[in-house]
Amino acid sequence: MRRSTQYWFSLGIYALVAAAASAQETSRQLVPTSSGIESQGDRGVFERVQAASADENASRWLERMNAAVEELSYRGVFVHMQGESAETLLIVHVNEAGRISERIMSLDGAGREIIRDGEQVRCILPDEETVLLEDGNDASPLVAALPNYTQELAAHYEFRLHRRTARVADRRTQVISIMPKDGFRYGYRLWLDAETAMPLKSQLVDERGRTVEQVLFSRIEIADDIPRSELEPTINTEGFAMYRPPALARQTDGRMRLSPSQLPPGFHLSAAKQGPMAGSRYPVDHLVYSDGLATVSVFVEDPQSEPEIATGYTRLGTANAFSLTVNGRQVTAVGEVPRQTVESIARSLRAE
Repeated sequence: MRRSTQYWFSLGIYALVAAAASAQETSRQLVPTSSGIESQGDRGVFERVQAASADENASRWLERMNAAVEELSYRGVFVHMQGESAETLLIVHVNEAGRISERIMSLDGAGREIIRDGEQVRCILPDEETVLLEDGNDASPLVAALPNYTQELAAHYEFRLHRRTARVADRRTQVISIMPKDGFRYGYRLWLDAETAMPLKSQLVDERGRTVEQVLFSRIEIADDIPRSELEPTINTEGFAMYRPPALARQTDGRMRLSPSQLPPGFHLSAAKQGPMAGSRYPVDHLVYSDGLATVSVFVEDPQSEPEIATGYTRLGTANAFSLTVNGRQVTAVGEVPRQTVESIARSLRAE
């Protein structure tokens, strides 16, 4: 019997949340790099400018970007593209003395809304008449699409600050690329507002140079006088079901655990938890492996679940997934990384 759509949707959601959480926990001490490398793409839209000074290297720009996304107050419209699907979203983001409030509303389809007030997040799904309650800002497609960095990444990625600039949403931007040094991870291209370092365009690029995910602002206004009324949901949730996904507990039982015999360079175990998942009757072990930028979630099912998923690859949106059976337990590795990465991690798991 095939797994339900709900089960595969849950795998994708848990993998996305793990990736965003892993990125938020990463230190933001950045890697200095040299400037003056020209972009290989979009040549027709770039204007040549003077080379950036030594203190305006890629690391400084990325540090400013991470601060801008949270600390600035702004409103705008951006398009989130994943593979062949695209969604247009309205965003209102307000920083009031360090307290962050945000409303993201889809302008397509049923018009879902994500309301963030401090550390509390509500995801309103009008077509399902459901409100999902989350903690943190993992639900934001803008935050989830942006990378974080540490000095250790220099061994596996090359950071480039380009001499050329481009206009995005009628604002001049600085272009930065983050390119992997091997075939186990994806790269990024970033267009940062020249004045504020706000990311106006970001691309996740696969091993063949193809864009697999993109966030692109078509309009943005940075302002300090945004009224709180713009943060209120437009959907009446009276009568909606409220659902809070169960927290994944740390592994505490005596069940056989799996650990990798060998991981791709730079990857390490960053979290090991256990909990229920929609579509599965038994608790699922959730292992998260990360190099500090790329993240792979591994789901290990209980032997009693009797899964009937064939060994091999699956696509979950823009993520690659690889499944196989290890010691009678179904193992599925999921991540926005090349296929060889999820397969390598899944096949390396052995009983402790």
